[in-house]
Amino acid sequence: MDDDTIRGADHGVVEVLPRWDVSDLYPSLTDREFVDALERVDAQVSRLEARFDDLGIRGVESRAVSSADGVAADVAITELNDAMDQTSMLAAFILATVTTDSTNETAQAALGRLERTDARTVPLRARLSEWVADRGPDDLAKVSEVARDHHGPLSKLAARAEHQMPEAEEHLFAEMQVTGSGAWSRLHADITSQLQADVSMPDGSIERLAMPAVRGLASDADGAVRRAAYDAEIETWPTIAVVAAAAMNSIKGEATAVNRRRHWNSPLDASLFANSVSRPTFDAMQAAVEDSLDDFRMLMRTKARLAGHDVALPWWDMFAPVPGSGQVSWADGLSSVRRAFASYDSTLAGLVDRAIDERWIDAGPRPGKTGGAFCMDVSGDRSLVLLNWSGSIESAAVTAHELGHAFHNVQLAGRTRLQRMLPMALAETASIFCETLVLEAGLTTLTGIDRLALLDANLQAVTQVVVDIRSRFLFETQVFDRRSQRTLGVSELNSMMIEAQAEAYGNGLDQSTAHPFMWIVKSHYYGSHFYNWPYTYGLLFGLGLFARYQDDPERFRTGYGNMLSRAGMDSAEELGRSFGFDVTDGGFWTASIDILRKRIADYVALVDDLASLSSDAPRSGVAPAGEA
Repeated sequence: MDDDTIRGADHGVVEVLPRWDVSDLYPSLTDREFVDALERVDAQVSRLEARFDDLGIRGVESRAVSSADGVAADVAITELNDAMDQTSMLAAFILATVTTDSTNETAQAALGRLERTDARTVPLRARLSEWVADRGPDDLAKVSEVARDHHGPLSKLAARAEHQMPEAEEHLFAEMQVTGSGAWSRLHADITSQLQADVSMPDGSIERLAMPAVRGLASDADGAVRRAAYDAEIETWPTIAVVAAAAMNSIKGEATAVNRRRHWNSPLDASLFANSVSRPTFDAMQAAVEDSLDDFRMLMRTKARLAGHDVALPWWDMFAPVPGSGQVSWADGLSSVRRAFASYDSTLAGLVDRAIDERWIDAGPRPGKTGGAFCMDVSGDRSLVLLNWSGSIESAAVTAHELGHAFHNVQLAGRTRLQRMLPMALAETASIFCETLVLEAGLTTLTGIDRLALLDANLQAVTQVVVDIRSRFLFETQVFDRRSQRTLGVSELNSMMIEAQAEAYGNGLDQSTAHPFMWIVKSHYYGSHFYNWPYTYGLLFGLGLFARYQDDPERFRTGYGNMLSRAGMDSAEELGRSFGFDVTDGGFWTASIDILRKRIADYVALVDDLASLSSDAPRSGVAPAGEA
């Protein structure tokens, strides 16, 4: 499989970036072995449906649990896990192509076929929920070893039964969702991944780039390039805005109708349940976030000074690197991640080598490739990591973050599919921890401009997770409120996005440069609901864990792997208690925010020192258009 190339830090040197390789799973999407596997898993789900019928796995009247129920639980849970394992591995193989080349019609067709098969397991899980609720997970655990091992997931399934439609309706919804919100989500992914923009470069040339590459220019060392990339975005996103708005309305409209029929008081309540987070925990976290916004606004105004602006930070300089700090090569970035991981233990460091040797990583941006970054498990302890490497310091942090997910998948390898269905809020734990390892490793050795550059990259990312995600939460809340009454047009969605950014960013951002099309940029709105706040949870919970690690590294290591393996089995509150945290207490979240406040104070002091050293020199950075 060919690798990618990318323009290096000096815009001349070419770097080779790896692509992932899944040819060991199946030779190709058209090979008989793969086609047979699709047919086998479809037949397997058909047998599972018949098995559930034979065992009577559906809502029934409550009665005392019998030994026959124990046998039924053993069979139903084991065979459901196996079917989910098979569909998960096939999905990973197909998505390895779809997410890197959305123009591949063979892959798209295979994904559509598998989605229909997978949709048939959804009502089976609903039937299992009703059956477990009627029998009781505690009583089932007494007569079934498999049920005992799955007590956490079964307890959540039992609780879910209170928010399910009748069996026939759940079955119909699962089938219709494939051609409803699922199809709209795929359409959004296709049009955004294939979108290209013309960037008017400072030298007068025009470069036509894939949108992920355009967005990657936000961290270019040349301020004029950053501004040109921003202008290209603002000019290009409207070309697909009508289609994106149709997708947004359809997806959120479907969710509104289904949430109502499932008796959720609000879409947020459904999101909290899905993430195993209680309302008191969420409220405590949100209060700490709101209290921190002024600190982040000060950070942005400080960054604005560093970039040569008088007051607030324009959007195009949100990811501007520290002047004179340079960029990071792929090789150097990967080495820094490995060294930081080695400070924890050799196993974690070895994961970096394994990811490269076994071609888990697809690193470079290109047309047809999904933007952003993610990690998905394949089978066993193997993962696939998608990046859009831009050469920024932040790119190295993102690499550490996604490899942290891969490390989490290694810890989950011994768990069944039901046990490893991670809620988003708890899935970010290892990724944030690994990202923090890289940051702390750098801060222990770097001084001056290098230390400032590292802090800058970290705080850029943190600002996105705390402040920008606050804007996303505000925006999505408004979308659900208004969508319950009517459809929303492009101009209204733009206005709502601008209003949400104004409330979250405040005077830290030059509001005249706010980005009205972020509702198109972020794919999360089109794949799930209130997907964004779990990132904030993961960041702050991960910081609390890292502080515990620093207090007693040896003791932490003995329990960390097991805790990660239980992230799909325990609630957020239970997981917190396993490390001595009360996540319902605002003090826990404030302590994590205080870690970020210290970094902000360090950053501001370094910028002030830099300013005092260069007070007689010309102003650094690039002034926005219209300024001297």
